[in-house]
Amino acid sequence: MAFYNNKTIWVTGASSGIGKALAVFLSRYDCKLILSARREEVLNEVRLECNNPERVAVLAFDLKDYNLFPGLVKQATDMFGSVDIMILNGGISQRSALIDTDIEVDKQLMEIDYLSNVALSKALLPHFIQNKYGHFVVVTSLMGKFSSPFRSSYCGAKHALHGFFNALRLEHYRDNVKVTLVGPGFVNTNIARNALTEDGSLQGHQDKKTEQGMSPELFAKKMARAIRKGKFEVYIGGFEKIGVLVSRLSPKLIHTMVKNMQVR
Repeated sequence: MAFYNNKTIWVTGASSGIGKALAVFLSRYDCKLILSARREEVLNEVRLECNNPERVAVLAFDLKDYNLFPGLVKQATDMFGSVDIMILNGGISQRSALIDTDIEVDKQLMEIDYLSNVALSKALLPHFIQNKYGHFVVVTSLMGKFSSPFRSSYCGAKHALHGFFNALRLEHYRDNVKVTLVGPGFVNTNIARNALTEDGSLQGHQDKKTEQGMSPELFAKKMARAIRKGKFEVYIGGFEKIGVLVSRLSPKLIHTMVKNMQVR
């Protein structure tokens, strides 16, 4: 994919799952990568798994530290001279009944899954405008298009990402700033194990549907293709993708379908 040659790509949530798989996949091209997550030592391990690790930099930070983002953007753009593609992949999930979920958990979901992506994008946007090119790639979820029980705040945050980034695309198309919204279905990562429960503790175990999901490596390949094609939105997964179409045609029917699945 010549599209990626000579580009600098910044990936958040790069220490595991989709982010790690995408970094390793993209490293086979003539591009430069900046990998971000909280744990620097794990990011360095991912870096060494990449082709040409000398073209891979590590920038560790916590998504909740919004006040640091302008400085982090300066560090990132100084690493290789610019950033061309920002892949906003970091986040957490949830598995708890909304009536039992502490409001602090709701706030944490919104802060990490929505507001951190908004804040980081706002910090990087002037750089894109100055360069007259930039591409935000936002990992949302099928839950950004229709909802599922026991994921109330996760669904809310993912829906919010669509609203914000569709507006960003409209406001800055003249600046050649592009947006691709990527909605995973079931992908076999640790997202369920690390999901927050009603009191903020981790679920600690895998969901059956997640375990049976697409491999992160195949997902990364499909996602890279969608980015190259400049897709506005793309949904990647198995049969569960049909939910996006059904939700457009009949909100009542998607409600019935999801309810009958009895997901947890």
